[in-house]
Amino acid sequence: MGLVTAKVLLKNPRKGDLRPVEMDALADTAAVHLCLPEHVRMQLALEDIDRKEVTIADGSRRLVPYVGPIEVRFKNRVGFVGALVMGDQTLLGAIPMEDMDLIVIPNTRTIDVNPGSPNIATSIVKLAVSAQKT
Repeated sequence: MGLVTAKVLLKNPRKGDLRPVEMDALADTAAVHLCLPEHVRMQLALEDIDRKEVTIADGSRRLVPYVGPIEVRFKNRVGFVGALVMGDQTLLGAIPMEDMDLIVIPNTRTIDVNPGSPNIATSIVKLAVSAQKT
């Protein structure tokens, strides 16, 4: 399918005096988290919350900073997430895309809001009901 990018606005909600950063993010539905390069973490003055061990494409593992919260905006959608600090470009993974109810459009290699819910993000929140008999 090729690379899919989306223009996102990133903001540190704890520091309202800092200007948001608009950038192209690589959208990857196989990735889970939002990932930011170090220079974006510094620009947004994001605080380290924790460290997470990640497995990268070559199978090796690394310990990377986990920062947040981060406000992510795309069109009429907003989400709040943490991010892994790694790599050389912003990566938009499944968690922020699901939170904002975004979809990948393979034809145009773009991201857009879910056409089934264009005005407000929707989410499925249901309890799993066990079919077991007691």
